[in-house]
Amino acid sequence: MPNEFGFDPVAVTKGPKHHFFGYYGICPWDITGRYMLCLESTFHERPPTAQDKAVVGLVETATGRFEPLAETYAWNLQQGTMLHWLPTAPDRQIVFNDRQGDRFVSVVLDIHTGKRRVLPRPVSGLSHDGRWAVSLNYARLASLRPVVGYAGLPDLFADKLHPAEDGIYLMDLETGDAQMLVSYQEGYEYLRHIPEVEDHKIWYNHTIFNRDDSRLSFVIRWNEPGIEIKRTIFVSCSAKGGDLRTISELGASHFDWRSRNELFGWYTTPEGPGYYLYNDDTREHRRIGKEYLTRDGHCSFTRDGRWVLTDTGPDEQRLQTLKLWNWAEERQVILGKFYSAPQFKGQVRCDMHPRWNRDDTMVAFDSVHEGARQVYVVDVSKVVNG
Repeated sequence: MPNEFGFDPVAVTKGPKHHFFGYYGICPWDITGRYMLCLESTFHERPPTAQDKAVVGLVETATGRFEPLAETYAWNLQQGTMLHWLPTAPDRQIVFNDRQGDRFVSVVLDIHTGKRRVLPRPVSGLSHDGRWAVSLNYARLASLRPVVGYAGLPDLFADKLHPAEDGIYLMDLETGDAQMLVSYQEGYEYLRHIPEVEDHKIWYNHTIFNRDDSRLSFVIRWNEPGIEIKRTIFVSCSAKGGDLRTISELGASHFDWRSRNELFGWYTTPEGPGYYLYNDDTREHRRIGKEYLTRDGHCSFTRDGRWVLTDTGPDEQRLQTLKLWNWAEERQVILGKFYSAPQFKGQVRCDMHPRWNRDDTMVAFDSVHEGARQVYVVDVSKVVNG
């Protein structure tokens, strides 16, 4: 039944177990639209420990049937296990992270044959052409930002504030060969004009390729005792390494590339926090949707850049808003508001992390508004194509 905004969100997974995809801006549908990827867990009221596994599976969109494919010990409630359909085989091959022995790895799995191959590093993002993955040290994240890290392994560089041997790696998805893209030492050297960075252990996160895979955006962060995130520096770099460019030194959260050189997201400029469009060539900023886009969210574009999909965290009534933004007309379309009970906060919160299907007619999101953590979809074709 349509909600007060005229849309009809439908659950595609069901309990008693919990199901979620994880991160925003990644398409969970295969190329045929028959299947959606998600994780299945027996709990969601606490962060996973090293002993906890999640099930990687497919949901048949027509029936809601869940088909288990594999298990993983490298996951969290916010970003899942960084599930992707492999861009070079979006009808049959998926990529997810796992823990094997003394390291975190990624697994490429053929959903039809069961054939798998293990790559030596976990993935934190894929290039659009499917040739490359970027990789982070999830043990470091677990120690510094547990909500996006994986339990179970020590950080081999825990005694170093800015290790030259750790950072963002670029990994060949076919061979597994990897090379350092931006080390923590390089990040420190780049930010040496900020005095406090010298005495803080930094980490990287939110690694996203631009539309032609020539550049990468990410954040550099550090914390202090009792302060989860002390500071965030928003930067981009060449996908070949080097050419670091600062987007904002005043704070940032989530973002997406609209084109090869246009980056849109929630960050702070001298004008204040908000959604901005940044030109990575000219270094110019422009505030977007000041009257309507007033809260941080997980934003992503349609393929043609005409529409933005985003969400919000819970408001005073604990309602999370799912919305679209029309770029040319500068108007928003509310898709729904969904209740998140007070216990879902901190590491066990349920961000909606909305994501588009492959033809930009459907939206999927995670939600706890009916009690369990489940995956929902809503048809937006009449709006986007209208």
